[in-house]
Amino acid sequence: MKLKERRKSLITFLLSEQRPVTGSELSERFGVSRQIIVQDITALKAEGCDILSTHHGYVVKKAPYAERIFKVHHAPHHTKDELSCIVELGGTVVNVFIEHELYGKIEAKLDIFTKEHIDTFMERIRSGESNELMRITGGYHYHTVRADSEEILNAIEEALKERDYLITK
Repeated sequence: MKLKERRKSLITFLLSEQRPVTGSELSERFGVSRQIIVQDITALKAEGCDILSTHHGYVVKKAPYAERIFKVHHAPHHTKDELSCIVELGGTVVNVFIEHELYGKIEAKLDIFTKEHIDTFMERIRSGESNELMRITGGYHYHTVRADSEEILNAIEEALKERDYLITK
């Protein structure tokens, strides 16, 4: 994993956790030494990420990114295009969720922000290992998307609208 990708994965992971995460846990998860994790945290702080170092571990105090939820609809064969549209414009697909009439909200973490992540996800679908949640709701689903700025989220929204994936009602 390259430096920039590891740091983005690191902050994404910390944002997704609801608890402090120790340097040891992070070092094991990312396959680097604790010293490298400390360097990454220092660099992320210098970039403006509000990360607290506590005696229980690292916690992101305030998300350094803009976030938006998009309600979308498309056929399963458009999944790769939808994900690519978001990632190519600089977004991270944090999760996917559906609103089920009986079970309520059903959510899965994705944390997709590279072409490789998309390829891995699509291979798991193609192999039959899993199916998309949207199949339960006839193609309707939601994504939480994270980006460096509101401008990027606006561009993603416009691209989803152009592809006729975005539900605006």
